Amino acid sequence: MTSPRSGAAKDVEITGKKILITGAAKRIGREIALHLADRGAHVVLHFHRSRKDAVLLQKEIHSRHRYSPPMLSADLSKPKEVLKLAKLAWEKYGPLDGLVNNASTFFPNKIGAGSEAEWAGLFSVNAQAPFLLMDRIGPKMKKRGCGKIINIADWAFLKPAANYLLYTASKAALVSLNQGFARALAPEVQVNAVLPGPILWPTDLNPKIKNSVIEKTLLKRMGSPRDIALAVAFFIEGADFQTGNLMPVEGGAALY
Repeated sequence: MTSPRSGAAKDVEITGKKILITGAAKRIGREIALHLADRGAHVVLHFHRSRKDAVLLQKEIHSRHRYSPPMLSADLSKPKEVLKLAKLAWEKYGPLDGLVNNASTFFPNKIGAGSEAEWAGLFSVNAQAPFLLMDRIGPKMKKRGCGKIINIADWAFLKPAANYLLYTASKAALVSLNQGFARALAPEVQVNAVLPGPILWPTDLNPKIKNSVIEKTLLKRMGSPRDIALAVAFFIEGADFQTGNLMPVEGGAALY
């Protein structure tokens, strides 16, 4: 990928570039993987419990592009497995040109009944794992002279809901890490974050809450995983003069 020292702005050639995507088997991660593969990238698919979905994704990419992306399994709540993932992805399937920290866990918490387990469950996957991956992979990219890291955070960290305080706090931590690594890895590596809004519903939301969420967007509709994939691709292909940026993709919910 283009070095930030090259001067005039130019599009980044993504064809053949190796990009690790965490949580790639389902939902937003799947759409990111498909879109980047369609753009010519050689994606590396991380999954945890969703092996069947990862295999289906691998087969779909193979049917489209005649190559089978490698699949790596790791429990991102366990630091040893995260470090193993970083090492294996770089040494066996790298060197990596890009890292997309997409994997996330999401569940509500009840005020007055918070627990250490809830804190650990959310922060380990949503903040600790991205930190360890950036900490191990980022310096290697910097040494090579180029690299792109994209973190999938959440615009709601700006307006945390009372029943999702721990989740939004973990995403706020990820935003802070995004800014810190942007400083630490500059100028060779660009580190940016996408802040999704209402893209996919949590399983516990009732229709009234869904309608309320939609009404609190300026565009009065849901987004889609493809909207996030397009934002990720922008930061990889067309944003060589941006680092430490936060891109809301929330239909104007932040301005409502």
